[in-house]
Amino acid sequence: MPVTDQGLDQERYLLVPRTLIFLTRGESILLIKGAPSKRLWANLYNGIGGHVESGEDIQSAAFRELAEETGLTPDTLWMCATITIDTGQNPGVILFVFKGECPIGDPISSDEGLLEWIPISHLSNLPLVEDLPILLEHILPMRSDDPSLSVHYSYDESGRMHESFHR
Repeated sequence: MPVTDQGLDQERYLLVPRTLIFLTRGESILLIKGAPSKRLWANLYNGIGGHVESGEDIQSAAFRELAEETGLTPDTLWMCATITIDTGQNPGVILFVFKGECPIGDPISSDEGLLEWIPISHLSNLPLVEDLPILLEHILPMRSDDPSLSVHYSYDESGRMHESFHR
């Protein structure tokens, strides 16, 4: 199909693609504590990830972000969820969530923040990004052969986030 037949229209709802990656090692998960100077999520724990670059497929973007932000190469990495984030305006965000195992290697922190292997049992004691507790509740028990999750985030008039999960 030629590009002219793709039905591109700036009036349609557009989505900016991003990746979010969770690596586990035994009973621990690798999270990044956002640098204090970050505009978003300063001093909060989050997964690894970032924007998908032009000309890049989603999985390659996930591996690139991991390499850039951690220096690690996981043994396994699979897409376990897609999250559509309705920002109430155009564009929204589509977040491709990956999970993987990384049994060896030490992460290399960057300007993005401090990387830490956190025992999963300690997550409730940490300052996490707003949606991380409910997202990890669904993602952590998943196996590579489980069906992918479809998630929708939206915001109410007061700016409060609402999540809905579907299999």
